Amino acid sequence: MIVRLGYVAMSVIVKNASPSKTMTATSFKKIKDREAAIRKLERIAEENLQNTLRLLYHNHAHDISVYRFSSKLIPLIGHEMLQDWDPFPFLKEKFKKIGDYVKLHKMRVSFHPDHFTVLSTPREEVLKNSVLDLQKHLMMLEAMELDERAKYNIHIGGAYANKPKSIERFVENFKKLEENIRRRITLENDDKTYTAKETLEICEKLKVPMVLDIHHHWVNNEGEKADELWPRIKETWNIQNIPPKIHVSSPKSEKDPRGHADYVNSQFLLEFLRTIANQTEQIDVMIEAKKKDDALFHLINDLKEIDGIKMMNQATFEI
Repeated sequence: MIVRLGYVAMSVIVKNASPSKTMTATSFKKIKDREAAIRKLERIAEENLQNTLRLLYHNHAHDISVYRFSSKLIPLIGHEMLQDWDPFPFLKEKFKKIGDYVKLHKMRVSFHPDHFTVLSTPREEVLKNSVLDLQKHLMMLEAMELDERAKYNIHIGGAYANKPKSIERFVENFKKLEENIRRRITLENDDKTYTAKETLEICEKLKVPMVLDIHHHWVNNEGEKADELWPRIKETWNIQNIPPKIHVSSPKSEKDPRGHADYVNSQFLLEFLRTIANQTEQIDVMIEAKKKDDALFHLINDLKEIDGIKMMNQATFEI
């Protein structure tokens, strides 16, 4: 089985390359000239996109082909006081340059909208904002001219004191989304509410790929084993003919088992990978550790010392 490693948004190695620089609504309001304030927003967004490109250069230099974009590339986009602002014409060339580089080097990229993007909510206003946020992510991927293999990953959301009803509401709201939004969504099990088994059942119902988070599964399960669910999870990706992807992180501490540690315990990851290796050709692993790309390099160094691991390049191995 071929395993490619990736990381999330920020680099702790590349200096001054944040793709998430922002401006608060308060700061925006303090600028009396509205057009000048908007120009400042666009310059910040332009810098975020340039830094994203720098990170892609860094990734390619280290053979990292799996990467999650920051969802904060465009500050204040969608804010109620900026409903008339369309930043995409100004940022068009920057977005296209990112997309061209991704396609040139066959990278697998994605987004993970914030936790407030929930389709199971009973509140109409929250649902409306969630749909707008998904549309924003779609617009960014389309501005990069990336096809439907570029995904955005979301959770089911809350149970709201009635999990069956919340699942029903999620399914109904999902089906109401535009098709081009639906086809880019993946669903992930969470660490408190929806188990891997429950998430998988929803994915099978909606024909949506499932991202298994093995840390979340460790802290939130009903006794089922991840490897027992794996054949069905893998099948959800076959619909779109894309290698499956999982998330990995390690518990921050005994007192905070749901929190993410700086680095990843290699044995925790390998224990799962070994159980699925004989039934999986390729898998991509998104590292959700506090130390970002440094955690990836630490993990690779750990793996080099383990029997049965064959390094393919700086960020890929065979097991």
